[in-house]
Amino acid sequence: MSSLAENYLGKNVDLIIDRSLGSKHPKHSFIYEVNYGYVPNTVSGDGEELDAYFLGADKPLKKASGQCIAIIHRLDDDDDKLVVISKNIKDFTDKEIKKLTDFQEKFFKSVIIRKSN
Repeated sequence: MSSLAENYLGKNVDLIIDRSLGSKHPKHSFIYEVNYGYVPNTVSGDGEELDAYFLGADKPLKKASGQCIAIIHRLDDDDDKLVVISKNIKDFTDKEIKKLTDFQEKFFKSVIIRKSN
């Protein structure tokens, strides 16, 4: 797993949302069912910014801040995704995370990684 992504587990993160809730993917034919963006000024395994799903917002956003509760580690792609939640949300189960991100993650084999206690 990318050590860059692992460094964000349990920490507060500021995101730029470049694919907001309800927007269409620029190349593929699916709609973003959650706000999706990146951590500015980072470079991940795919050479682009570190991507993140932002859960817990029911409207399209341009920026977001919250806590990174998990990482979706793709086993067949070098592109880990942070799972960041709104500060007013307690948590999401792995099952809820999978359901909310399935619109895009169904195309990849992945595991959800959480911070060990």
